[in-house]
Amino acid sequence: MLLCASSGVQADDWSGPVVREAFSASREWFVRVVPGKSIGDVFGFAGAAEGPCAKAEFYRRQPDRSYRLVSERALVNPVAPVDLFVTDRGYLATLDNWHNMGYGKIAAFYSPNGDLVRAFDLKDLFSAAEIEAFDHSMSSIWWRKTQAVYVREGQQSLYIAMDEKGTELILETETGAWQFCQWRGAEHLCRSTNVNPRWTGWAEPKLKP
Repeated sequence: MLLCASSGVQADDWSGPVVREAFSASREWFVRVVPGKSIGDVFGFAGAAEGPCAKAEFYRRQPDRSYRLVSERALVNPVAPVDLFVTDRGYLATLDNWHNMGYGKIAAFYSPNGDLVRAFDLKDLFSAAEIEAFDHSMSSIWWRKTQAVYVREGQQSLYIAMDEKGTELILETETGAWQFCQWRGAEHLCRSTNVNPRWTGWAEPKLKP
């Protein structure tokens, strides 16, 4: 249990976590993430020290072009997220956990004041069979195999290319709604639930005003 926040395998190496920053495309917002110290909550490190999780500092640009701290909140990541993105509306998206791709909260979204909008485990998005089919290593479940991740036009959803075969995950940063899309025979279809899924055509998310 995470205490600090609301097949064949192969070895792999991870560099140490560091302080990181991400800016929105407009440069209106940036978020600084400071690594946490709860190593004991990382998969494979049972018995290690537990402590504070990673924290995020939300900054907004001011009329004089300086940045002012708007909020500071703990993240769901015991040590650090692998990737982070900030929208022009000030929402933060984080993906995966340091040393633990695919374990714990693999995607989380936060409002500009730092409140958690929604967070997902792999099992929230994929079936047991789908998770088993992903590549596994000593530390991670490699559910996404490309670096193609970006905030989509409209600044209210995140696009993740899971492989180079058209398998995609699109998550709405302000609501947590999502669509998982892949080729199924001759059709590229999507589903938006992991319970009794119904595969349909892509539906462009409606933008909030």
